[in-house]
Amino acid sequence: MLPFRIEVPQPAIDDLRARLSSTRWPDDVTGAAPDWSWGTPPGVLREVAAYWRDEYDWTTAQARWNGFAQYLVPTDGGNIHVVRAGTPGRTPLMLVHGWPDGFPRFEKAIPLLADRFDLVIPSIPGFGFSDRPRHPGAGPSRIADRFAAVMSALGIDQFAVHGADLGSTVAEALAARHPDRVTALHLGDVPAWHRYTVDPATASRAERAFLDGMASWFADEGAYAALQRTKPQTLAFALNDSPVGLASWIVEKLRAWSDCSGDVFSRFSPGEIADWVSLYWFTQTAGSAARHYREGALERRDDGRRPSAPTGLTLFGHDIACPPRVYAERFFDVRHFTVVAQGGHFGPWEEPELWAADLTAFLDSAL
Repeated sequence: MLPFRIEVPQPAIDDLRARLSSTRWPDDVTGAAPDWSWGTPPGVLREVAAYWRDEYDWTTAQARWNGFAQYLVPTDGGNIHVVRAGTPGRTPLMLVHGWPDGFPRFEKAIPLLADRFDLVIPSIPGFGFSDRPRHPGAGPSRIADRFAAVMSALGIDQFAVHGADLGSTVAEALAARHPDRVTALHLGDVPAWHRYTVDPATASRAERAFLDGMASWFADEGAYAALQRTKPQTLAFALNDSPVGLASWIVEKLRAWSDCSGDVFSRFSPGEIADWVSLYWFTQTAGSAARHYREGALERRDDGRRPSAPTGLTLFGHDIACPPRVYAERFFDVRHFTVVAQGGHFGPWEEPELWAADLTAFLDSAL
């Protein structure tokens, strides 16, 4: 393991500001009031860009995150960036982030879990400060095996794992492929790939309503996923070269997927948005992160492995969708199932107290 500190050089910060200053803005067809049905409104994005250029101080986020112990852990396939927190000797717990975020998804929840758990927070390869995969074949199963290797390098034999969004697929694969090591599985959703495996003739009324709702949602909102699943390299040029283009791609999701009543700034301040987007910008990982959608689509999942670990789910009412318990029970040994009325896709960030309390309650009962 190599101790690690975040140190973005000043020329990179100066380059970001110069690019923001020279943005070529598109036409605005959304009108005076922000109309998100067309995508990110230019007026909102101008506000984000102006703050990012004129007021934002990356070194503040860098110093805050450097308050965590961090390591680069060599694995077969490259280094994995790991944040360590919590209390050594307590229950080991791995937290796996999703898209479009990274380890900061858990920043607000870490203090709430620190006394109870020994926390390991890896960055998925191709996100943040983990190495970017250079060749195809870095799907969820491969990542799960590398995360198991990370825990071995840390001297941790058995552990619980949480994941949501992309992280739920990785966490599921980790529990399925390493059943002797994963003692409990906690999820923020049922991994999306499962919906393609359900025979509608066997689905209950609640399951059919959920599956129909997901199909409708993807028809209206799933263009991002279709592009990242099929042609992520085409998208990568824009996201890696234009900070405003990158911000537009991410901000629209922060607004659409969070419990913000249409006002993204009610959940994410301009500084917090800049933190999350800057993590992608300075590490040049927007393209490699998008590739995970294609990697997941290409990976075969026909080995019949089902996680045997006791499983808990903490869902949030304003997330993309909340599956019924009977649907989750198709794929997992569900011992705990909670739907929190408030909060959205970024539960540990939006409602850290509720999320941490429910996660802890499940693990206290399961372990």
